[in-house]
Amino acid sequence: MKFIKIAATAATAIALLAAPVAAQDKPVVGLVMKSLANEFFQNMLVGAEAHAEERGDYELRAVGMQNETDFESQINAVENFITQGVQAIVIAPADSKAMVRPIKKAIEAGIVVVNFDVALDTDAKEQQGLELAFVGPDNRGGAKMAGDALAEALGEGAKVAIIEGNPGADNATQRRLGFEDTVAEYNLDLLDSRTAHWETEEANQVFSTMLTANPDLQGVMAANDSMAIGVVKALENAGRDDIVVVGFDAIPAVLPMIEDGRMLASVDQFGQQMAANAIDLALEVVAGGPELEGWVKTPIELVTK
Repeated sequence: MKFIKIAATAATAIALLAAPVAAQDKPVVGLVMKSLANEFFQNMLVGAEAHAEERGDYELRAVGMQNETDFESQINAVENFITQGVQAIVIAPADSKAMVRPIKKAIEAGIVVVNFDVALDTDAKEQQGLELAFVGPDNRGGAKMAGDALAEALGEGAKVAIIEGNPGADNATQRRLGFEDTVAEYNLDLLDSRTAHWETEEANQVFSTMLTANPDLQGVMAANDSMAIGVVKALENAGRDDIVVVGFDAIPAVLPMIEDGRMLASVDQFGQQMAANAIDLALEVVAGGPELEGWVKTPIELVTK
C-alpha cells in the first residue's frame, strides 16, 4: 500500500510539472483518474503503469484527485495536459457535467480524448455540441446484479437502503437506478437513500445515522466498496451482524469480508485493466484509426463467496 501511494504521488507530480511534449518521439498519454485515496484507483494506476512499461511505445503521465469531490484538480489536470501538448487524454470524470467544457477544449486543441469509467452527461455534451464515445461498464446492470443477490438473500418485502456516490457522477446515478430496479422487481421496502460521496468515513457516519433511525433495516447496498467498508465498520460498532451488505468494485480490501460473511457480494468491473484498455483505444485513434463511437462496453462480474 505504501508503494502505491508513493507511485501515485510521483505520477501526479510528473503530470503537473512535465515539460511540453511536442518534441517527444513517443506519443504521450495523460491519464486523469478520480481519488487516489480510493483503492480502486490505486489499483487502476498500478495497472496503467504496468501497461505502459509492457507496451513501451508511449509515455504515461497520470494524475489523480486528493478526494472524490476535488473536481478542480481534474479540470486543472486537463488544462495542464493541453498546455503540455499531449497526444491523448484518457479520463474518468469525477463530475459528469463539470468536465464537459474542459474536455471539449482538449478536443479542439487536437488531442484525442477517451472518456472511460464514468460517462459524461448527455445533455451537457449536447449543449456544448460535443460527441464523444464512452468506454466503460454497465453500472446500472451491475448494481442490479448486486441488488438481486441482496434481494434473493432477504426475500420479497425486505427493508433496505442505499448509500449513494457523488450526485454529479453518472455512475452514481446509474448504480442508484440499478438498485431501484431491484427494489421494484422484488417489492423491497426502500427505507432510505443518501450520498456519502464515495468516501469510507462519510459512509460510516451516514450509515450509523441511518441505522439509528431504522433499526429494523435488513440490507444495504453501498454504491462502491470504499463506502461498503464504512458500512461494515458502522455495523461492527453497533454490534449488528444481521444486516446484509453488498458493494461495487470488488477491491481487494473487501474480498476477505465477502469470504467471512461481513459482505454478501460486490461487482468486479476489472479496474486494473480498465484504464489500460482505454489507453489502447486512444492510441489506436492517435495512430490514425477510426474515432470511437457510442458505448464501448467493458465487462462486469458479480463476486460472491
